[in-house]
Order: sequence, then C-alpha cells, then structure tokens
Amino acid sequence: MPEQSSMHDYLNWTKERIDEMDATLAALEGKAAEVKAESQAMTEEAVAELTKQRDGFQAQARALAEAGGSALLAGKGQLEAQWRDFEARVKAYFETVGKQIGQQQATFQEIAAAQVKAWREAAETFNGEAAKLAAAKRADVDAAVKQMKADAAEAEARLRTLKQAGSESWAAMSAALAESRKAFDQANQKAWEALKRATPPSA
Repeated sequence: MPEQSSMHDYLNWTKERIDEMDATLAALEGKAAEVKAESQAMTEEAVAELTKQRDGFQAQARALAEAGGSALLAGKGQLEAQWRDFEARVKAYFETVGKQIGQQQATFQEIAAAQVKAWREAAETFNGEAAKLAAAKRADVDAAVKQMKADAAEAEARLRTLKQAGSESWAAMSAALAESRKAFDQANQKAWEALKRATPPSA
C-alpha cells in the first residue's frame, strides 16, 4: 500500500499540473485572435513553446509512472522544475505580449476551473478507495475526504471572488492559483496518508 499511495499521490499531482497546462494553452489559443497584429507572431511562438513544454512534462510524467518505485520519487523533482519553468514562461508572456487584462482573466478562469475539477476528482477517488475499507477503519479516511471537500469549497470560493473582482494583476491571480495548488497538494497527501494508515498491511 505505501507504494500504491505514493503512486496515487503522484498521479493526482501530475494530472492536476497537466490539466492546468491544458487550460492555460486553451485560454491562450482561444484569445490569440484578439492579440494585436504586431504581437501575433510572439503569441504563436509562446503557445508553441508552452505546448512543447506541456508535451515534455506529460511524456516524462507517464514514463516515471510506468517505472514506478524509486524512479518515480527521484523524477518528481525534475517534473517540479519543469512545472516552475512553465509557470515562469506564462508569467513572462503576461508581462510582455499578453498584458491585456481580458486575456489574463480568461486564462485565470480556465486554470481555476481546472483546479476545481482536480479537487473534485481527487475527492471522488478517495471516496472510492474509502468505500473498500471496513467500516471500523474508515473514520480517518472519511475525515480526510470531508476535510478535502471543505478545502476544495474554500479554494473555489476564493478563486471565484478573485474572478469576480476582474481587475487583479496576473501576479495576484497567479498567487491565488499557487495557494490553491499548494492546498490541493497538502490535502491530497493527507488523504493518502489516512488511507495508508487505514489499509491492512496485507493489502
């Protein structure tokens, strides 16, 4: 079970990041037509580079998941570095070409929706795993799932408030997304640890 819980934690982590990358690309591609003509080539170049990064991240995540075990744990640091690079490139884009607040808002909304979806899917996964446990062993897992759902609702409310404000800078929106992502990672880890403690050693 420890290796299985590490794998689930890893899969949730990578899926959430890939979903955010996809959401970012969808938003940038969707707003590309609205970018000024002189910025069009730079936008296309940025989207192409971000797509390349996303594809590389996805391929490495898949390879590490297939390798499992120590390779997975060792490789996660590389993926974290790739994720930070992706975020830095998005930030650089918004500081130069994508300064239009409408484009930033659209991207924020897409990423926020991807985060909320990740929270919900993870909570459902934990519910499914908890259902397999004997009733006596479920209390900690049920509590962790309940907390994850409460954290998800809180994160969704914060993101919604920021979305409605409409005039925040990319730095403020990005900070809110990072805070939500960090809370997701912590809730995900706590839930898998509770599940690991509740699962009999023979499983």
